[in-house]
Amino acid sequence: MFTTRLISGIVLLVLAALAVGAGGDILFAATLVISLVGLFELYRVLKIEKTPLGMIGYGSTVVYYFLLWRGWERYVVLMAIGALMLLMTVYVFTFPKYKTEEVTTAFFGVFYVAVMLSHLYLVRKMPDGKYLVWLIFISSWGCDTCAYCVGTLIGKHRLAPELSPKKSIEGAVGGTVGSAVLGLIYAAILGRKMAEVGNPMMACAVACAIAAVISQIGDLAASAIKRNHQVKDYGRLIPGHGGILDRFDSMIFTAPAIYFAITFLR
Repeated sequence: MFTTRLISGIVLLVLAALAVGAGGDILFAATLVISLVGLFELYRVLKIEKTPLGMIGYGSTVVYYFLLWRGWERYVVLMAIGALMLLMTVYVFTFPKYKTEEVTTAFFGVFYVAVMLSHLYLVRKMPDGKYLVWLIFISSWGCDTCAYCVGTLIGKHRLAPELSPKKSIEGAVGGTVGSAVLGLIYAAILGRKMAEVGNPMMACAVACAIAAVISQIGDLAASAIKRNHQVKDYGRLIPGHGGILDRFDSMIFTAPAIYFAITFLR
């Protein structure tokens, strides 16, 4: 199991590095595919993956990414309203086939998975994005590693015992501080190449700290959804890791966190 997890983790890391490093259409396509697969996994947990509600969710995701690709972000609200109207149309004309919770979840899923994760692509598109985009991985995976190490060594106070009995407050603090330090080190090495960032060391450290806090909320949120629906993993696409959402649950939150943190800190 450990060997399988290690090998698939290395392969995933290499693929992520290639896509993020390439940027452009390659990263755009990869992010779209990951979003659609992740949305399917979420809908499958909620048992709407093959329903008209699910189809509207997938279609809305494709339309949203088309708007990003064309640079038409100003129409995203229109897309959201249109998706909601379609969902409500299905809800009304098939009543009482679907519950209100299924309709709201179909709408929620588009934003929780597709819109949030699309900020990986949007950060890469920013000025200095080829350097800033790696902060998403530093704050996500770096936080996980630092939180695990600190929690294992000195963790005593449970952070959210009902959702994750092993997570501790000490680990959460360690993950946040560790991410900030990693961001600082990263900026110390590559900050001089970030021509559009006024104070790279401060910006990267603060952005990573903010994203680390939010990443832990994202991780717990994904666990809460699984607990509510009595599933262990979202899928089995990645051997030893589960599904796309199991591996990218915290990154769904760190991507927009880094995007907006850098936007205001640069």
